[in-house]
Amino acid sequence: MRRTAAIVGGGIGGLATAIGLIREGWAVTVFERADDLPKTGTGLGMWPSAMRALDQLGVGAAARAAGRPQANGHIRRDDGSLIATLDVERLARKQGEPVYLLSRPALLRVLAEAVPDGVVRFGDPVTDLGALRQAYPLVVVADGANSKARAALFPDHRLRYAGATVWRGVTDLELAAGGEFWGRGVKFGVTPQEPGKTNWYAVLTVPQGYRPADDLAELRGVFGDWPEPIPAILNRYAETEVLRHDLTYLDPPLPSYVSGDVVLIGDAAHAMTPDLGQGACQTLIDAAALADCLGSGDVAAGLARFDALRRKPTQKIAATAGRVSRLTQWRRGLWLRDLITRAALIPGPPA
Repeated sequence: MRRTAAIVGGGIGGLATAIGLIREGWAVTVFERADDLPKTGTGLGMWPSAMRALDQLGVGAAARAAGRPQANGHIRRDDGSLIATLDVERLARKQGEPVYLLSRPALLRVLAEAVPDGVVRFGDPVTDLGALRQAYPLVVVADGANSKARAALFPDHRLRYAGATVWRGVTDLELAAGGEFWGRGVKFGVTPQEPGKTNWYAVLTVPQGYRPADDLAELRGVFGDWPEPIPAILNRYAETEVLRHDLTYLDPPLPSYVSGDVVLIGDAAHAMTPDLGQGACQTLIDAAALADCLGSGDVAAGLARFDALRRKPTQKIAATAGRVSRLTQWRRGLWLRDLITRAALIPGPPA
């Protein structure tokens, strides 16, 4: 009898898992609460390890065609002076693969095109995890950081406020390279995206739930006199669809990514702050690893192997992202912050 699986969530993790399991001979149904794939979204950096996962899923070439290689980036102070350089060209020489930049919608399109018609059931949210477990011998939870399935399985493990709020957007601006500007407890980042587009984000250390009366006025008040391209981006603010939300992380870490016949992947398993740019990357690696672990047909053994393979590395990355997040929120001792940052980048960025 053909093995069957249900996947909760049709985002990056859900679609990637569907591709991997289908390639291993599984019959898969993906339950996605949204009515369609998103048409807009911010940029992602695909590190070499994520590109290898995409290759394993058979969509690496399509992802490369949809993206663009990343140039070296810089971390600067709010006056434009240099703190450190992110040497991705060195990484490319070492790994034989650059970092690729592409938007979330572009990556989702690449993944969706590799999933057979009828596999994804849009507009079909999962409201009863128990019923799904009775109907399928395997349930993969890939419903993101705010996972309701995780809350049901691990109620004592919740999202915690990371101390900052972020504004994210995409604007009509062409940049050759990206980077971040750091001030006292605030930062502004830019990343080239598709031709003629730039992904940007602004992070403020504020109390949880802080909401200014006027977002643009708030950002201009903090970043308006910072170096270009920040003023140019803020002048285009009205042309962007801006997302604003509190930064969170999962705490405490899960004791296991497996609960019986249910396995959690991606942000549902290890939600982290975005400071290392590893959220989507680790989700793709999870998906490829899970498919490989379940290729033998022994579900219990495969899930145990997946948990042993992925839990500690992803939780280590999440912890490191949290430390970087706290570092960028410093308001005093900025000379020490800069020294720590330079020292941390000596071995090079994560692969």
